[in-house]
Amino acid sequence: MTDQEFDILDELYFVTSFEELQSRIGLPELALREALRDLIGNNYIKCLFPDQDTVVPFDTVHFEQEGHHYFFLATKEGLLAHNSR
Repeated sequence: MTDQEFDILDELYFVTSFEELQSRIGLPELALREALRDLIGNNYIKCLFPDQDTVVPFDTVHFEQEGHHYFFLATKEGLLAHNSR
């Protein structure tokens, strides 16, 4: 897990929007999207769209188009990885 991914997971103990996450982490949008893709690929976070209560499977095309409207939350696996570092 990279330092960026660790910092992102640190913010995702509770549901957080893409825009709020970007504001807190301070990464450029493309770098944040890439890190989120990696975390999703490792099953460390889950995607919620169009609201904070609806978990959706990750879709690359949809994420590219609507990613700034997504919400994210760390999974149990992600929390364990974050806390064991």
